[in-house]
Amino acid sequence: MDVLLFNVTTAALMVLMFNGGLALVGQSTLGGRRIPWAAVGLTAIALGGVALQLCWSGAMGALDADPAKSGWWRVVTSVFMQNGGLGGSAWNIATLAAVAAFADWFWGAPLTLGLFAAGILLPEQIDKLWGQTSHSTDPRNFAGSSGATYFLGATLAAALLLRGGADQNAADPGAADQNAADPGAADRNAADRNATGPGADDQTADDAARSTAVRKNRLLALGVPVLGLAMWFAQENGHGLVSVYGFALGALAWAVFRTVLRPDRDLRQPPRTTVSSLTGLVGRRARSAG
Repeated sequence: MDVLLFNVTTAALMVLMFNGGLALVGQSTLGGRRIPWAAVGLTAIALGGVALQLCWSGAMGALDADPAKSGWWRVVTSVFMQNGGLGGSAWNIATLAAVAAFADWFWGAPLTLGLFAAGILLPEQIDKLWGQTSHSTDPRNFAGSSGATYFLGATLAAALLLRGGADQNAADPGAADQNAADPGAADRNAADRNATGPGADDQTADDAARSTAVRKNRLLALGVPVLGLAMWFAQENGHGLVSVYGFALGALAWAVFRTVLRPDRDLRQPPRTTVSSLTGLVGRRARSAG
């Protein structure tokens, strides 16, 4: 029963992050966005790790994070080893691909890779600051990409809390840059639009709907650290603790980089190759081959 509850709460936390990523970039915009190459690269490395495990029986022993073994590389290589069986490996790789794609579209590729690397390297160092110096002897914790994935997903939740989501900028393509520099600009602009004009009532209704969506998004975002802390204290579930760390770093990243982030650039300058065009091409080739 404890294992089932552990798995259910861990999955629930990922569902919160996934929905937060959708709200942050805008679900209706996914087809028109560029190929998230940072996500593609991370997923390819994870798949390569699984392939290596299948081809080399000694891969896990050489590359996992068993604290009884030496090797500076293990903290990194263990992330791309999977030890959860077929179902666990598929879950880890699928969630990595989805979360990294959302992060790539919002943070950009360089910052996404940096935040993912932080998810690999920082939790152990933060644990030491809090006196959490003991290493787990559970072999299930010696490998897997889930910790870094949850860390990265939590950075998106922090950005969603502070930005309010894609709905905040839906009406005005130029609003995102202004709102990034001035978080109060959206509310002031809405008030100015509603002051006069024959369409004021319709505009007021639209602004009210967007305001409601933003509040829902922020509640969704807050659910990530709240559930994460609950999981840690109730279950000692490390996914929850690293999510809190990622949320804190995501808030810091938004404060530092918000003026240079361009999460809506694909909507203003559509890329030549989009997610929709690529999937359509793959579909056509599959039909012609059949």
